[in-house]
Amino acid sequence: MQIASKRIILIGIAALFLVAFFARAAHRARAAAVGSKSQTMQFDGRTRRYILHVPSGYATSNPGALVLVLHGATQSPTSAETMSRMSDLADKNNFLAVYPSGTSRNPDDRIPTWNSGACCGYAMENKINDVGFLSALIDQLRNTYSIDAKRVYVTGISNGAMMSYRLACELSSKIAAIAPVEGAQDIPCQPSERVSVLIFHGTDDHLVPFNGGSTPFQLGSKRSDASVADAIQFWVKEDGCNGTPAHEETAEVHTDFYTGCQSNTAVSLYAIQGGHHMWPGLTISGNHVPASDLIWQFFAAHPKP
Repeated sequence: MQIASKRIILIGIAALFLVAFFARAAHRARAAAVGSKSQTMQFDGRTRRYILHVPSGYATSNPGALVLVLHGATQSPTSAETMSRMSDLADKNNFLAVYPSGTSRNPDDRIPTWNSGACCGYAMENKINDVGFLSALIDQLRNTYSIDAKRVYVTGISNGAMMSYRLACELSSKIAAIAPVEGAQDIPCQPSERVSVLIFHGTDDHLVPFNGGSTPFQLGSKRSDASVADAIQFWVKEDGCNGTPAHEETAEVHTDFYTGCQSNTAVSLYAIQGGHHMWPGLTISGNHVPASDLIWQFFAAHPKP
């Protein structure tokens, strides 16, 4: 009688595992509609918004990378997707791209900002927990889609670039690499793991100065931004790289590539000569630096070990 009861219990446990397994598989299959779609999630008492792009070649049997693209202050997930062309690259290279939205005073979060620590606007003033939101978003997407935990990356422009720096500092256990564009690392930084860093910055940026400092064009309260050199110096030391980079120059860009870094990391800088506060490679940018392609190449080469 006891043996029969044990068998019934074991069969019941096995059945529950099978039900959970197939339910999870079915959920992932339903979630895998390809293309870009606006979605929401609840976090910290707010409805948070994002656009998710699932590549045309997505398959649950092949875990792919996840790339977060963070808009600048007052921009939107849609503008970040259009500007970066990351969805096109996602289709070509079979990774997921997500474009989260910051917050604002507006009910639908029009004109949003990120709380990157020292900037900007509504999100910073109201101490919005954007690190927590983006961490929860990564977890939700990993639970829903087949994502390689060692290949989660973040890029962004301006306030979004500052937010990418903050994620590298405070969420380094989940982030393999960042690629800030026209941002500054203005916060204390104590990452628990090494993170690869690729920086794009225009030497004539009047909103976030290449050499640091304040400008009259900043959004919200006055601040003094750290220089690009400060960020480079920090991550070269943090990643254990050789202190002398391989340096190259053309008329429109000077590059520094730091090698010999630990844990498969790297630190690189593209200093756009005469570049302004915009994504390199766009027609209006006045240069031909293919930032988005370079970002994906850098990310693909630097997963977590």
